[in-house]
Amino acid sequence: QIDQDGLTLPERTLYLGQDEESEKILAAYRVFMERLLTLLGAEHVEQKAQEILQLEQHLANITVSEYDDVRRDVSSMYHKVTLGELQRITPTLKWKRLLDRIFHDNFSEEEEVVLLATDYMHKVSDLIRVTPSRILHNYMLWRIVVVLSEHLSTPFRDAIHELSKEMEGNEKQLELGKICLSQANKHFGMALGALFVEEHFSSASKVKVQQLVEYIKYILDQRLDELDWMDEETRRAARAKLRYLMVMIGYPDFLLKPEAIDKEYEARGGPGPHGGMSMWRGEMFEVDEKTYFKNILNSIAFGIRLSVKKIRQEVDKSAWLLPPQALNAYYLPNKNQMVFPAGILQPTLYDPEFPQSLNYGGIGTIIGHELTHGYDDWGGQYDRHGNLVHWWTERSYSKFLKKAQCIVNLYDNFTVYNQRVNGKHTLGENIADMGGLKLAYYAYQKWVREHGPEHPLHHLKYTHDQLFFIAFAQNWCIKRRSQSIYLQVLTDKHAPEHYRVLGSVSQFEEFGRVFHCPKNSPMNPAHKCSVW
Repeated sequence: QIDQDGLTLPERTLYLGQDEESEKILAAYRVFMERLLTLLGAEHVEQKAQEILQLEQHLANITVSEYDDVRRDVSSMYHKVTLGELQRITPTLKWKRLLDRIFHDNFSEEEEVVLLATDYMHKVSDLIRVTPSRILHNYMLWRIVVVLSEHLSTPFRDAIHELSKEMEGNEKQLELGKICLSQANKHFGMALGALFVEEHFSSASKVKVQQLVEYIKYILDQRLDELDWMDEETRRAARAKLRYLMVMIGYPDFLLKPEAIDKEYEARGGPGPHGGMSMWRGEMFEVDEKTYFKNILNSIAFGIRLSVKKIRQEVDKSAWLLPPQALNAYYLPNKNQMVFPAGILQPTLYDPEFPQSLNYGGIGTIIGHELTHGYDDWGGQYDRHGNLVHWWTERSYSKFLKKAQCIVNLYDNFTVYNQRVNGKHTLGENIADMGGLKLAYYAYQKWVREHGPEHPLHHLKYTHDQLFFIAFAQNWCIKRRSQSIYLQVLTDKHAPEHYRVLGSVSQFEEFGRVFHCPKNSPMNPAHKCSVW
């Protein structure tokens, strides 16, 4: 799969100096470049920094923003081409030689690849042709330096922190101990995950969360029957997608077997001088406690070799992209799979001892959110098997787009620090937030019908229906600096947290009823947006 890339800053518009904030970030980035090049002993630092920056600005000009319409329509981006055709599209790049070296193979001209940015590849080929090779070499080295400099000495980390302070408002650097922990987590995630699961996650919790997932899936199945805008053919396809959905909860089973964890890293080794592991050696991975930077390089090389080995192999749909201690969850449209690691299945989002109102309002709305991603403007382009197939009838799809446009308009009217939220860019997440809230609420009502009402909590004036919505709001309780909000609105596919809450609850009639909001008030408007 070949796509556009090449920018160090997180969004192309930051290179174009469109407002005061982006100009400040660009100036800080320029200072950062000069500091790093000086630390590396480069000569003519200002000239080299300027040349690299100019090349990145040219790349920014030909890069399409992720929230552009063309980047949201996977079908229009997806092009299968042969290596020979790719070579004709980008004549300045020697694709066969490059891919043969990466994959240790001998590809034919007829080998097929997926090209996702045809126009960009035309333009980048021209840009490479007219750029002096000296600048191209410096740019490539710079891209490597940026990735690896956080693993070097204190002056390098200080330079990174200064840039981070300007971009995100971070006042303090992470302590070394926390840096080491985060790197161990990144490079040995599954090994740490085994320790986390043993200490913090029970099989009983896994079973209870599975029951919660089943309740929420049941409600979606029921909701599909109630949608007046969806025709029968599309409804059948949507239901089939729900039936084929793969759900993974907690952790992969192999984590309970130490020998299987060793195999994950292809590691073998003996105890160190104090009983700890001084070195892990394997066919492809070596770690030594005295050579931190080399360990990082070994880990990166190990990861690349694992990826290279997967070529032409069947996709492993049971593979986990996150270790179990990750405080996150995800839905993969190309696998029709949703995953809830053990790390997110803990307070305040979930606790087996919590009232069910808090569990459904907490983790329940997140489960509903991930489930709805299978039916948003992005995930809805993939079928039950995770293939890129348009399974909607044109009539149902045009009605879906009309309902989605209502959500785009709603979020377009939200502003934070004089910045307007981009309703189109955040559409998929907003559909998932709204859908997830409804599914979890109705699943909780089903639980109450089957198990009876929960006892009121002492010294609290709220009903359990109200506590459900309070738990949902607390999922997104966060305090951000203004710089962080600027970057979030520019680059994040999620709306600012404040509006994730207000946007979702104000469009759900049950919220207005439960909190007695007057009709036509901001939190209970007469006209509401609703997709799922």
